[in-house]
Amino acid sequence: MHSKRTIALISLACLATGCTTTGQVHQSIGVETVSSDKALAFPPPGGPAIVNIVERRHAKDVEQTISLFTSSSVPGQNFLKVQFLGITGSNPGLGSRPFDTINERVIAREMASAIPGVRLARSAILVQNSYGPFGYASGQSRTGDTCLYAWQQVKAGFAPSQEQRNFGMVQVRIRLCDARATERQLLGTVYGYTIAGHFAGAALNPFGGPRSANAVLGKPGEMIYPDMTPYRTAPIDIGYQNRPVVTRPVVVRRPAVVQPQPQVQPALPPMIGPRVPLPDGPNESSQTNGAGGAASMAAQPPLAKTASNIIVPLPDCNGEAAIFGACR
Repeated sequence: MHSKRTIALISLACLATGCTTTGQVHQSIGVETVSSDKALAFPPPGGPAIVNIVERRHAKDVEQTISLFTSSSVPGQNFLKVQFLGITGSNPGLGSRPFDTINERVIAREMASAIPGVRLARSAILVQNSYGPFGYASGQSRTGDTCLYAWQQVKAGFAPSQEQRNFGMVQVRIRLCDARATERQLLGTVYGYTIAGHFAGAALNPFGGPRSANAVLGKPGEMIYPDMTPYRTAPIDIGYQNRPVVTRPVVVRRPAVVQPQPQVQPALPPMIGPRVPLPDGPNESSQTNGAGGAASMAAQPPLAKTASNIIVPLPDCNGEAAIFGACR
């Protein structure tokens, strides 16, 4: 009986306190995916295409992470991140957050998180685009992909609290990795991106006042030529295309053809001594060998005179030789 009373009391308590909730999960307010036409910044024409945009809102601050098309083996996604930081703090004229300077340690952590495994080197050259100076670091991965991480802070500067203007700030981060683009081509995206958002109040304008025209325009005595450019250096192309794949020609090595050398007959030794003429009339050597035998015999040296090779002519067959039978 006591247990039944306990169960009844617990049931009444649950009904009173809302124990019958269904446990549904609601989406957090301030984080949503927006369409491309609501982007607060755009890449340059011809640059990487927009894939997705995630927007986060907190009080008067707005942040968008604009994912860009990526063609790289490096882990991660290319992005263009833009933050609009408005007035914060107890003093609306001197808010502490909009005037935070860029911290090198924070930048180092951002680079390591955005481009893991790639060693980036910071550029020591002063560069600036249409919004002012910016910094960047670049490097190559082990597979040859080119990576770049850039950061920029856009603000007009400090102003007295009584003027109540130029207190907003825009923070920009750009992460790019590409398998075929060069560092200069990736840098063109930093020069050519466009900030499309703005603050509602003129006091938060981070871009400062509009820039006046050049003082020499329309002034007598100042000549302007058609080939004059405001910069002496070559401009960087806005946007980038995939660089062509370089193919190396195939070299086929063939064995060298050896030309046959003509055979050289050995030279005969020169004849020694005077030439001995052959006896008149044909003989066995001339009949068998012909001209070749005569030439070979002519080339032989003369025989030495010995007792065995002296020929004594026979006497004429007249008189006594004929009587004794010496002639045949």
